[in-house]
Amino acid sequence: MSIADKVIESAFESDEAFQHTLLKVIKEDLGLTAIEFSEHSSIPPSTLYKLMSGNREPNLRTMRQIVKTIKKLEGYEGGEFIAVIASRPVLDNIKETKRKIHGNLCTIREYAATSMEEAIIAAVRAEREGARALVCAPIVSPTVEKIIKIPVSTIMPRDSLLEAIENVARKMEME
Repeated sequence: MSIADKVIESAFESDEAFQHTLLKVIKEDLGLTAIEFSEHSSIPPSTLYKLMSGNREPNLRTMRQIVKTIKKLEGYEGGEFIAVIASRPVLDNIKETKRKIHGNLCTIREYAATSMEEAIIAAVRAEREGARALVCAPIVSPTVEKIIKIPVSTIMPRDSLLEAIENVARKMEME
């Protein structure tokens, strides 16, 4: 469930649940202060503080603005996200799905691929879905750079490559 969905669900549950969820989403999930969220949403800080303290119920217009802002910050509805194309084991090592970059909360969206063809298709799909940039393996990055218009960065797994060489060397010694 997305964090925007959590806020919507809590609004239908109770005023207290909405207040608690909104506070948690802004501070913990998005990592923002009320002032920062206010700037992103164009909701006056006083209104936001009243909502979070339970002194005011949101009207429909304010609720729409809250959800729209959360979705944007989450990386949906044209919000910024960086696509990472890699095999599932590599993607499983990604710990962060959001990161503050130049003061903006940026989502890292994963695209699993097990072949060069799947990686190229994933790159095109990521760009169509609104990715602002893409990270992929060096074997596909030259091709991907020719067919998409967003910036491409190449994964250079130096440490993991050295670990793999050491592991295979140990296996050779065991034989």
